Amino acid sequence: MPKVLVPFANGMEEMEAVIIVDVLRRAGIEVVSASLEEGTVTASRGAKLVADKVLSQINASEFDMILLPGGNMGTKNLKADERVSSILKEFKKEHRWIGAICAAPGVLLDHSILEKDQKFTAFPGSVPQEKNYTGERLVLSDKILTSIGPGSAFEFSLKVVELLVGTEKRKEVEKGLHLPT
Repeated sequence: MPKVLVPFANGMEEMEAVIIVDVLRRAGIEVVSASLEEGTVTASRGAKLVADKVLSQINASEFDMILLPGGNMGTKNLKADERVSSILKEFKKEHRWIGAICAAPGVLLDHSILEKDQKFTAFPGSVPQEKNYTGERLVLSDKILTSIGPGSAFEFSLKVVELLVGTEKRKEVEKGLHLPT
């Protein structure tokens, strides 16, 4: 079964983080949330979340994918963390899956994970509107998946399920969520 890392940073968008973890676990994917530091994580709307582990306890080579939740301050904290940068660079080099939602594609830009001509999306105004910014809800480019914001968190998470464990599992999980069609 695939294994996914979701870094939790103070100021992250709680809805994105929780939906990602929830949907992937419904699909039977092993998900490990890892906070940047010990203790609870205070998300953008004040929700207090406790990650499974601390990032310093993580061996990145054990994971098939890393998914970055957005949120303005959360993204700033992810950008500033050298461990996150190192993990992203390792994933890119080894051609493993990377995903980022909302403002988090800015982390991918800042650490040169996205190529200059690689298409991506992000929350409008959170990143420079480069020619390769699409503004679409979801963009898959090579092995990097980006999504536009909190309202696309289910689409983003379900696409990850499809990429990692297949279309049938996605349909099964999606049916159980009773999302509008």
